[in-house]
Amino acid sequence: MASASAETASSSSQIATAAASPTTERRGIPAAQFVEDVQTFLSQLDLDVNSALAFLQERLQQYKLVEMKLLAQQRDLQALTADFEVSEGIFSRARIEDKDSVCLWLGANVMLEYSCDEATVLLQKNLENAKASLEVLIADLQFLRDQVTITQVTVARVYNWDVHQRRIRQAAAAAANES
Repeated sequence: MASASAETASSSSQIATAAASPTTERRGIPAAQFVEDVQTFLSQLDLDVNSALAFLQERLQQYKLVEMKLLAQQRDLQALTADFEVSEGIFSRARIEDKDSVCLWLGANVMLEYSCDEATVLLQKNLENAKASLEVLIADLQFLRDQVTITQVTVARVYNWDVHQRRIRQAAAAAANES
C-alpha cells in the first residue's frame, strides 16, 4: 500500500512537472495542459491511464477548491455597503449628519478619527482598491474556469482513448481465438 502511494505521488509530480513546463500560471493557479495526443502524453510521462486519470481528478478538485475561495472573495468584495456593525453580527444603515469628524473602524481593534474630507478620501481610495481587486478576481475566476474545462476535456480524452485501446485489444484477442 505504501509503495502504491509513493508511486502515485511520483506520478503526480511527473505530470505536474511536464504539465507546468510548456504552460504558464496565473497568480499561483497552474495552467492546464491540453492533451492533443493521449498516447504521446502517457508515454512521455511513463504513466498508465489510471495514474493519469487520478492526477487529473486531483487537479480538478484543487481547481474547485480555489474556485470556492475566489467566489467567497468576490462575494465579499461585491458586498460593499454603507452598513456598520452595531454589535457582533448585527448591522445597521446610518446617515451621517454634518459633523466635523468621523471615526472609522480600521479593523484589528483600531478606530481612528478623521475629518470628513480625510475620511471621504480614504474611503474612496478603499473603494477604488476593492473595485480593482474585484476586476483581478473576476479575471482569475475566468482563467480558473478555462483550466477546469481543459482538464475535464483531458480526462474525457484519456478515458475515451483507454476505452478505444481496450476494444482494439479485445478484437485482436477475439480474432486470435478464432484462428
